[in-house]
Amino acid sequence: MEKSEVDLLVVGAGPTGIALGAEARRAGLEVLIVDRGALTANLLNFPTYMNFFTSSDQLEVAGLPFTVPEEKPSLQQTLVYYRAVVEYFGIPLALFEEVESIERATDGFTVHSRGKDGIKKRRARAVALATGYFANPKHLGVDGEDLSWVHSRYRDPYRDFGRRVVIVGGGNSAAEAALELWRAGVEVAMVVRAEGFKPTVKYWVKPDIENRVAEGSIGALFRCEVVRFEEGGVVVRREGGEERVPADTAYVLIGYLPDAGFERAVGVEVDTETLVPRFDPDTCESNVPGLYLAGTIQAGSNTGRIFIDNSRNHSKLIVRHLATRLGKELPTASGVLG
Repeated sequence: MEKSEVDLLVVGAGPTGIALGAEARRAGLEVLIVDRGALTANLLNFPTYMNFFTSSDQLEVAGLPFTVPEEKPSLQQTLVYYRAVVEYFGIPLALFEEVESIERATDGFTVHSRGKDGIKKRRARAVALATGYFANPKHLGVDGEDLSWVHSRYRDPYRDFGRRVVIVGGGNSAAEAALELWRAGVEVAMVVRAEGFKPTVKYWVKPDIENRVAEGSIGALFRCEVVRFEEGGVVVRREGGEERVPADTAYVLIGYLPDAGFERAVGVEVDTETLVPRFDPDTCESNVPGLYLAGTIQAGSNTGRIFIDNSRNHSKLIVRHLATRLGKELPTASGVLG
């Protein structure tokens, strides 16, 4: 049975939210994770056959080992691991339930959410936002972007076999998608606003995509921007004027942004230019007492600064701060086994 009040309510059931839930359980705190989708919903939208940039040990949370034979884990292996973390620690979940508002009270928060059973009203001594940014892809804001064949996420190459694909973007996601599509026999053209690919493209991906472009295997239009999408093609603008790139499918892979509107609605101060929220880096507590910010949400619009592996410590900082405030004794062991 669900508790009428919890010590910590976590919004977001991704890797960061799961890490918070696990650390909270280890510290003896009553915790609940609420998410508008499935467990690790954002990861489910990652490319199907991707491997993570980092090694599995750098993704481990709460001392629970993540052991795979490969140097870098696959998406499927990672999904299984995070599910195992939830099961091992018995983390309570409220999935497919969207948090609509969070109200500050003298002794905590009242959280209103809506799911298949209607509106829920819960009490929490503290709340942590671990919503990330992957649910909010950037858009170009041009005509035709809402056409059925224009997508803001790329999943796998097989559905596009025999089709002409245009990829908009010059970062990691765009480069990796272009390479995977090309290797699956798809005709690919890229539209990049800058003079070349971003310097942040992974060091083993950058020479690969640059070589494929140089040899003509993958088409690329640099210093170019999309004017509109229309049936059968993408109209772009270059120095010489407009031209039409034939396309049956288009992927707009230009990055993501956190939901700054929701942060502001719950009282968090957010910089208007960088979208970086106000928080204490030592505790991850925002300017709203008892409201914590964890994971990539801390980076604002600079989404390439914080990842799963370098934000794992946020859960420990938050739980330590909250447990101390509530007078709870923290576990002395660093791991969960042995």
